[in-house]
Amino acid sequence: MKKLLILLAVLLFAESVEAQLFSKERLANLENFDKRFLTWGYFLGFNSYDFKFDYINQNQDDNTDVIVNSDVGFNVGLIGDMRINKYVNLRLEPGLYFTQRNMEFPGFVEEKDYLREVKSTYIHVPLLVKVSTNRLNNIKPFLVGGVSTSFNLSGGENNPEDNEQGQFRMTSNTSYYELGFGIDIYLYYFKFTPSIRGVFAFNDELIRDDDPNSPWTGNIDKMATRGVFINFTFQ
Repeated sequence: MKKLLILLAVLLFAESVEAQLFSKERLANLENFDKRFLTWGYFLGFNSYDFKFDYINQNQDDNTDVIVNSDVGFNVGLIGDMRINKYVNLRLEPGLYFTQRNMEFPGFVEEKDYLREVKSTYIHVPLLVKVSTNRLNNIKPFLVGGVSTSFNLSGGENNPEDNEQGQFRMTSNTSYYELGFGIDIYLYYFKFTPSIRGVFAFNDELIRDDDPNSPWTGNIDKMATRGVFINFTFQ
């Protein structure tokens, strides 16, 4: 699914670039848009979240890895963009992200023991630096990167029940770094921007079970989110 999302994004970018480079139309849309100090907008998009695990003891001959099956989630949010100079912008993109990850733990037979459906609703707040190229006709490619924080509204950090009762718990707050690229497309009435970003968590997000030898969490040294966002921005 991640490969399909990435392929769709690349094809969209390629189609947009081809349309602009080989079209006979050369009229510049929104010529003064990028001269504004502050601009606003909103975004819609898709996400695919995953987990990266580090284990305390891992035997290559044993099946000890947790398997994560990711579903495609949905993003919606707002954008505030501040112009630093011709090539650099500072962006704040608070949004609401809905996602689900299905985790399968080794060593169990019954589904109620090995399967954990981790449904997450994040308030995600990234502070990003956008570095653009010169505008070419009605397109302008860019790179983007920065740091972010999220608040997991359904993490269950303070839930007294753990995996013994079927409850998988995560921290409520997580910090990330983000890297990506996109392309600004200047249309007649607004600027449309498809982009793709990778997100990588800094901190361990796992809330361990009360039993230090828990078969679910006892062998996990660190669990950190990683994911892919595909957003479509309207300004």
